[in-house]
Amino acid sequence: MALVSYSHRQKQYCHQGNSVRGAMKMILKNKWKKLAVTVLAGMMVMGALGCGGQKAADTKKPAAVSGNITGSGSSALLPLVKDAAESFKKQHKEVSISLNAGGSGMGLKQVSDGSVDMGNSDVPAASKLPKEKADKLVDHKICVMTVATIVNKDVAEKVKSLTKQQLTDIFTAKITNWKEVGGPDEPITLVTRPKTSGTRALFSKYAMGGAEEAANKSLETDNSGLLVQSVAQNKGAIGYVALPYLTKNDTVATVAIDGVAPTLENTYSGKYNVWGYEHVYTSKNPKAAVKAFLDYLLSADYGKRIEELGYGVSSKMQVKDTAHD
Repeated sequence: MALVSYSHRQKQYCHQGNSVRGAMKMILKNKWKKLAVTVLAGMMVMGALGCGGQKAADTKKPAAVSGNITGSGSSALLPLVKDAAESFKKQHKEVSISLNAGGSGMGLKQVSDGSVDMGNSDVPAASKLPKEKADKLVDHKICVMTVATIVNKDVAEKVKSLTKQQLTDIFTAKITNWKEVGGPDEPITLVTRPKTSGTRALFSKYAMGGAEEAANKSLETDNSGLLVQSVAQNKGAIGYVALPYLTKNDTVATVAIDGVAPTLENTYSGKYNVWGYEHVYTSKNPKAAVKAFLDYLLSADYGKRIEELGYGVSSKMQVKDTAHD
């Protein structure tokens, strides 16, 4: 009887033990569920903040703005600003944007005297304006612009690359026939830019060592589209233009400098040195529509378009050269 009683109690204890263990399992299971929910919630918060500490794209509807925006200046930056303007106007139908070229010098002068809202420039304002006027403007550094030497296709068959000295001698009219640099026996036709051109200032400084470009008034223009057309249509022609004007244009050929081709990859690595930052200058207190447009132009959403259009992304530059600022 004692044995039976003991066995009965043992069964009770085992049953109770199993009940306790079952209860503990349930508690632990619920605890892990709560922990998993907590971790998952944390991951969702981190995801909302974006990867690598970058701010995620803002999905909120942009605040409504209206009014007119005017801009002038660099023809090199014009394709990007026009592209951004078209996208911006789809979100802000009450805004009208008028953009013109005319050269960096003109854009800086006009934004300084208040005749336009934005002055687009290939060079810092201080290089084109008196210090007291440049100091009154705000610089919005947009992107990197590579300048490429271009030639008529009849020259490109034999001339693939020029040394920096040869390029300087060509644009200062010391070399006047292509045969002097291994090309065909035909005169060199210069397609030049006016002194107000920021692209000219960049090319002179980094491709020609600061030498003064010879003038050719009959084919002088700061309209980059027209310049490409002139080089394509004139036998023996040579000029230089911002890389974005060549992304969908095969009517001319590019020429390397000292064996280095004018590409974004070579610009990023520092191998190709003929480049500069593109700037948009405004007053210190731009109107709401201008501020909203610049915010869009510098946003992560629009940043995806920069390389597609042939411009460089500033953060990808592997060399930090303050001379190019």
